[in-house]
Amino acid sequence: MNCYTKEQIEQAVKSKGYKWFENGDYNINIVGVRNSDTNNEVTNKFDDCMTLSYKINGEWQFRCFDCTTDPGKYWVENIMRESGVAILKPNQYRGSHQIGLHQGKYEALRQVKPVQVYRDNNLDVCYDLNEENIEEGIFGINIHRATKWEGKKSTQIDKWSAGCQVIAANNDWEEFMSICRNARDSWGNSFTYTLIESDDIKEA
Repeated sequence: MNCYTKEQIEQAVKSKGYKWFENGDYNINIVGVRNSDTNNEVTNKFDDCMTLSYKINGEWQFRCFDCTTDPGKYWVENIMRESGVAILKPNQYRGSHQIGLHQGKYEALRQVKPVQVYRDNNLDVCYDLNEENIEEGIFGINIHRATKWEGKKSTQIDKWSAGCQVIAANNDWEEFMSICRNARDSWGNSFTYTLIESDDIKEA
């Protein structure tokens, strides 16, 4: 999937009427971009993007990492709850995450405020994004990494995501968390997460 520019992300976020953070250094915009070209097919690949836009000494910085914003094939076919697997609904979730332990194991961005998810329970190879199947709450929709091995990158989602937003490459993850820690030191341990569709960028 093609990487984007800061300008494309900013324009898409603002076109939705969402907040764009631009005051001061490390006031980060964490924006996930779901790949619209898959037509909601369960690809089981890291074919989405996780972007960071922020300033250092007043100069804009931009990072774009391969990730998934969708659950993996395993959890689509082996759902944890009767209502179905969680698929995060595109939206801006203000103050939704903070740095904490993912599954008690390592530092990640943990969900601490309600988000909206679609529930898909028909076990097929397509994500069903039905408005009547939306739930809102705290479901552990964390932002975390796949492989723990330095220099390695996961290529299949499988069990890595049951609804979480997951960065594929370990080195990308380490850079992501380093930036988030700097943001925490400057602005406190509260992070807004925005999820958009790649079609939003084409339309912006």
